[in-house]
Amino acid sequence: MAKQSILIIDNDKVILDSLCGFLESEGFETDGVGTFKESLYKLDNNRYNLVITDINLPDGDGHEILDIIKNKHPQTVAIVITGYGTIESAVTSIKRGAHDYLTKPIIDDELRMAVTKAINQQSLMSENERLREQLDRKYSIESVISQDYKMAKIFELIESIADTKATVLMAGPSGTGKSMLARAIHHRSCRRSHPFVEVSCGALPETLLESELFGHAKGSFTGALANKEGKFLAADGGTIFLDEISNASAALQAKLLRVLETRQFEPVGSNRTMMVDTRIILASNKNLANEVQKGRFREDLYYRINVITIELPPLCERVGDISLLAEHFLKMYCSQNNRDKLGITDDAMRFLERYPWPGNVRELEKIIERAALLGKGKFVGIEDLPDIIKQEKSSRQKGYAKLSLKDALAEPEKNIIRQALEANQWNRQETAKALQINRTTLFKKMKSYGLYEEAEKLGFI
Repeated sequence: MAKQSILIIDNDKVILDSLCGFLESEGFETDGVGTFKESLYKLDNNRYNLVITDINLPDGDGHEILDIIKNKHPQTVAIVITGYGTIESAVTSIKRGAHDYLTKPIIDDELRMAVTKAINQQSLMSENERLREQLDRKYSIESVISQDYKMAKIFELIESIADTKATVLMAGPSGTGKSMLARAIHHRSCRRSHPFVEVSCGALPETLLESELFGHAKGSFTGALANKEGKFLAADGGTIFLDEISNASAALQAKLLRVLETRQFEPVGSNRTMMVDTRIILASNKNLANEVQKGRFREDLYYRINVITIELPPLCERVGDISLLAEHFLKMYCSQNNRDKLGITDDAMRFLERYPWPGNVRELEKIIERAALLGKGKFVGIEDLPDIIKQEKSSRQKGYAKLSLKDALAEPEKNIIRQALEANQWNRQETAKALQINRTTLFKKMKSYGLYEEAEKLGFI
């Protein structure tokens, strides 16, 4: 393991040499300088875990070094030493970012303890930064596996609204990745260093959901033995993601409307008004417009949250992504569970691509995880897939027996042409080349299957 490095800044050469010698004997690497200018050069050209600086330097102020470390080298911690210690100076140093403050003469044990605490703090900061970078990679748009043009448009929309305060509503079936994209929005925004809090409104009883979101006061109901902070307060400065919002009760919807408009609320059983700065992202697997018509969702709340709407397509409409996702999940679960799989056979992949995926991406992930763990061969084959996947194909084949051959082949041909168009961003020349037909034939088939009109509606013609 590399030694921890320390920059020591003191214009008294005796003290400087003494500190360097002592800390090197403690197992650290040290650099010693005596001026403000030399310290700036060292900081710009080296990476230090810790800086120990005197306040009074011949060509500058140690407090300015603290400002530079805070702004340009946030992963470095600092300790201030001075021969003229005052309470005011100590308070100023701590406010400007110093981890500790020592007065001369420096006692070995005090220095050892201060350096140990500061290095531990720096290690914790570095670990937090490493974990934050991992989260940014995991929840980045680039980590979402897709080549579908519909998803590409969604990615463009996320890029444009991520760093705004706009409320976002995500619609689409369960398992399409709403939670992942909500996190991607958060991690691409200026709120990324603050909490992302997720609440499933369908997973909690109505009686507990309000308390979960807004907190409660001690004694407000049976079992409320202490004050509780709600999820909105926990997400202050960050983002709260309310999944399955259609399950919220009428009373809770009214309270949510107020929070959306004023960012204010009262905990259950309390008269104290709380205010938060929280970005709100909501999701529903039900059509909220239909829920409004049926009287199950407030119309004013629907119009308030329907600012930016992201419609996530089901996996059955992204057939071109199935092979990409399946291979990705196979590699991931093989790596996690020390399994050695080379891929998925063509026959097995055809079954996967013909299955309608009612559970969407989440269902595909679990089926591939099962195949990775239980499959016996080097490749995932048909025998490694659950019966429901294989039955789906045979039931479709039986359905064609009641049709003429021409009619039976029409729907599969239409689906293949649509998939090819989507894979090539609806470019007819590239699509014709991929299908190995001429552009005139492609044009006629698009007109016959209604795909030309579909392209017009999507803005590709």
